[in-house]
Amino acid sequence: MTDNRNRTLADIRHYFSKSNGNLGESGCVVWMFDKKGYIAVERTAVDEDTLMETALEAGAEDIREDNGNYEVITDPGDFEAVKEAIDKASIAHTVAEVTMLPQTTTNLAGKEAEQMVRLMEMLEDCDDVQNVYSNADFDEEFIKQHSSI
Repeated sequence: MTDNRNRTLADIRHYFSKSNGNLGESGCVVWMFDKKGYIAVERTAVDEDTLMETALEAGAEDIREDNGNYEVITDPGDFEAVKEAIDKASIAHTVAEVTMLPQTTTNLAGKEAEQMVRLMEMLEDCDDVQNVYSNADFDEEFIKQHSSI
């Protein structure tokens, strides 16, 4: 979202260059992501069977566990119905959005992980950038050292 595409493009190109990366052509990696509904529920907030029954009956595609959360994945068209069913069942969620989820992830550690975090922070701090998506998967030790991830 910008009022000056040339300035924004130069800024983003600079961020990539500073992080030892480069900017590809428009849409060159979109095939690596799927547009999906995503709802995160803390595992302590609900019984797995209750969440599964509620979400799947409302049209969810998948429910998986990750980092102490249940992740409910939906087709974008079914997102509102699944979210409403979860809300109606009084199941608290921490995140509920339609987003781009990676089809595969790339494990990063050490210097590469540092560079990726720095790049993502620069992009998120840019006023002209609305969303940042990544297929990076950081190792557990790196996440413990950088609790802001």
